[in-house]
Amino acid sequence: MEFFTKTKAVKLRSHLDKYLIADDDLETVRQTRRGSSRKAAVWFVELVGEKSHVIRLRSCHGRYLAASNIPFLLGMTGNRVIQTELSENNVDNWKLEWEPIRDGFQVQLKSWCSKLLRANGGTPPWRNSVTHDEPHTGPTRKWILWGVEAVQVPGNDSLAEYLSSMSSFSTVSDDVLDAISDDYKGSEPGSPISVVSPGRTPRFTLVKSMSPRLSLSSTKVCCSFP
Repeated sequence: MEFFTKTKAVKLRSHLDKYLIADDDLETVRQTRRGSSRKAAVWFVELVGEKSHVIRLRSCHGRYLAASNIPFLLGMTGNRVIQTELSENNVDNWKLEWEPIRDGFQVQLKSWCSKLLRANGGTPPWRNSVTHDEPHTGPTRKWILWGVEAVQVPGNDSLAEYLSSMSSFSTVSDDVLDAISDDYKGSEPGSPISVVSPGRTPRFTLVKSMSPRLSLSSTKVCCSFP
C-alpha cells in the first residue's frame, strides 16, 4: 500500500508480461503486450477518504477499475472487471475500491468481496481477459500477481498534453498481435477451464538492470516495497 501513496500513476503488468489497459469502449478492461507506450495502460491512483488501506484506479478515460458481480462466463469461475463512473451519491462506489497486498516484488489487488484481480491466459475468450476470483494456489497462483511500474506524470496543467503524446490505437488489433506473440514465445498458461503448467518463466520487470529498486527518474520503473 505504501508504494501507491508515493506516485500519482502506475502501470500494472501481469504474469504474462501484458499490461492492464482500459479500452476505448469505456467499459472493457483487458491485457496487452503493447501497453508500454499507450495511455490506456496508465492508471491514476486515488486514495479513498478515511480508508487508508484501499485505493481507486482511474483510467485515462476518467473511469474507474471496478469489480462487478457479473460472471465472466456463466457456470465458470471469475467475475468481470470493468471501467465505470464514480457515483455522486456514493452508490456502489465500494466496488471501485482495491486493497493492495504486497507479495514479494509484486502485489495482489483484493476487491470489495475479497476476490483478487486475475490475469487470464489460454485460448479465447479467456485470452487477454481480466477477472476477479478466489485466491489460487499451485500453478495458478501467479495469475493474481501484478508488477507495478510508477509513471512520472506532470502537473494538471500539462496532463492532457502528456496523455495525447502517448499512443492510443493501432491499425492492427491487439488480439491479433498478442496471438502472434504468444505463438512465438510459446503457449500461455491454460484458461480457468483447463489448468496446465506454463511453458516458460514469466518476467515481472522492464528495466534493463532488472533491479527491484524504485527510481522515479524514468517514466517506468520496477517497484520495490521497503
